[in-house]
Amino acid sequence: MASTLCYNSLNPSTTVFSRTHFSVPVNKELPLETSSPLGSYNGRLGSRTTKQRKSVMHVKAALVEDPPATLRSKESVSGTSEKKQLRILVAGGGIGGLVFALAAKRKGFEVVVFEKDMSAVRGEGQYRGPIQIQSNALAALEAIDSEVADQVMKVGCITGDRINGLVDGVSGSWYVKFDTFTPAVERGLPVTRVISRMVLQEILARAVGEDIIMNSSNVVNFVDDGNKVTVELENGQKYEGDILVGADGIRSKVRNQLFGPKEAVYSGYTCYTGIADFVPADIESVGYRVFLGHKQYFVSSDVGAGKMQWYAFHKEPPGGVDVPNGKKERLLRIFEGWCDNAVDLILATEEEAILRRDIYDRIPTLTWGRGRVTLLGDSVHAMQPNMGQGGCMAIEDSYQLAWELNNAWEESIKSGRQIDIDSSLRSYERERRLRVAIIHGMARMAALMASTYKAYLGVGLGPLEFLTNFRIPHPGRVGGRFFVDILMPFMLSWVLGGNSSKLEGRPLSCRLSDKANDQLRRWFEDDEALERAINGEWILLPQGDETGHSEPICLSRNEMKPCIIGSAPPEEDYPGSSVIIASPQVCPRHARINYKDGAFFLIDLRSQHGSWIIDNEGKRYRVPPNYPARISPSDVIQFGSEKVSFRVKVMRSAPRVSEKEGTQILQQV
Repeated sequence: MASTLCYNSLNPSTTVFSRTHFSVPVNKELPLETSSPLGSYNGRLGSRTTKQRKSVMHVKAALVEDPPATLRSKESVSGTSEKKQLRILVAGGGIGGLVFALAAKRKGFEVVVFEKDMSAVRGEGQYRGPIQIQSNALAALEAIDSEVADQVMKVGCITGDRINGLVDGVSGSWYVKFDTFTPAVERGLPVTRVISRMVLQEILARAVGEDIIMNSSNVVNFVDDGNKVTVELENGQKYEGDILVGADGIRSKVRNQLFGPKEAVYSGYTCYTGIADFVPADIESVGYRVFLGHKQYFVSSDVGAGKMQWYAFHKEPPGGVDVPNGKKERLLRIFEGWCDNAVDLILATEEEAILRRDIYDRIPTLTWGRGRVTLLGDSVHAMQPNMGQGGCMAIEDSYQLAWELNNAWEESIKSGRQIDIDSSLRSYERERRLRVAIIHGMARMAALMASTYKAYLGVGLGPLEFLTNFRIPHPGRVGGRFFVDILMPFMLSWVLGGNSSKLEGRPLSCRLSDKANDQLRRWFEDDEALERAINGEWILLPQGDETGHSEPICLSRNEMKPCIIGSAPPEEDYPGSSVIIASPQVCPRHARINYKDGAFFLIDLRSQHGSWIIDNEGKRYRVPPNYPARISPSDVIQFGSEKVSFRVKVMRSAPRVSEKEGTQILQQV
């Protein structure tokens, strides 16, 4: 019968291929919730003991023949519907393939997953491991399997409870802030998380079950005769099923056979990526940023466990190769002059931890499948990573396809007719096409907007670059912000919550653990309030030739201990610290830096040559005498002369400071 799994080896001497061997034993008591998003998993699913292997081989032998009904009934697990006599073959054991296999299993269907190499982290690689699972995908996962969703959310790092958005790459100033929290909680959805791909793959593989996943099995061909589908593996083995789902990625072999070979589309950008052991000073208030620039852009995101993930995009032809150990050096050249929040991440990443790949996608088509074969995830709609929705769309696909098949099965039971597989697959495709196409277009548009951003008139104009010195806002920057401010809330609401009303089997309430800071709304509306929330050490980095200091100076947050700047030491009973600068342009008591209400202020003490501030947009202005002028990260402070200047920097960790005659000097550690 069509639902029987058949084995016909083209090479009789070929041994039966192995099932998945998990690097962590399958144990329901395994405390996944204690793992960090970048925990101890090494991403490799290794071999098991001889005793365990023997028990697995027994299952393999049973699969060679037609499994008896009694064996099938024993395969049922808690939370799984009664077995339905419909066998689904899934090509690809990446995130999309595993989530669909889980969804189909929970609906009671027999599933077999063929994966070339479960030990690999599909698509991204070891250092590009973390993946963003946004509210829409988490909700779909809850509807598929609430226990698995719980595990994912417990080990994931929440980013949706903080400020996220677009900033100017050079100045670091906020361009647009995204509210991903409100669209989620208003619909009772989980808040966006980031989780290691290795950890996510382990969770899904355990939930699907090693008796379902066929490791070392690469589907290279299939035949759909109208009654069944037969897949052929790379080693010549063949298997039969009722449906084939191609979830084998952007270079899908299933897709190629369905519609003929067609090259993926190059986005125009190469991407460097890495994970840095680095904690920004504003980690409690900012989740992720997209740094905008001309023909390049940069993305950073908190991934938990004291690590930051980053992506650096640069417009250039495909196929570029870096000189040995040259990735970091090239990145520092490309992003020279950009703000600390971007450059610090590159500096904090080891050369060997930086990977490079060209970015490709696939334009979604109107036809996703034929007959008893359909496609899912990247195999049909691979996206650029700019919306963080590639994996999320695959999870939504998985829910919808399992729902359509289950609905068709129930209709067949009611009517007494055979299940209409063809119609159910086409219904799934119709349901998904429009939403996927829109989000795919948004991802492309996001890349275009991020890399064509121009802060000032003259950027990218060659001989007219001098116009940037006048700091005239670029018309596209002004118009783009107006456009984004109006449309972004609606776009986020639709992307993050637009599919939630169709989900069945999940509670319509958000989790009590998904809470945002009480100041979140204020941070959205007030950049100064967001800056005051920074929790780090404020430091003055000497830059001028005549500062007389070679090491950074740490500012005190004690309101009763201001820092005095001058050419002479202060009085012996002066309660604060001092910075002594032997320069003719610096008065004995030139200026003072005070701390109050979460911010630092510079006060010029009626000095002859004045005190100056150059802000993060390059504007220079003189500080009025005896008037407190607020200083911000990346500002440059000049005392009397351009040769006596210090740049303001904020660091997360408390530096080691030594006392030298009442002067605090930051020691490098």
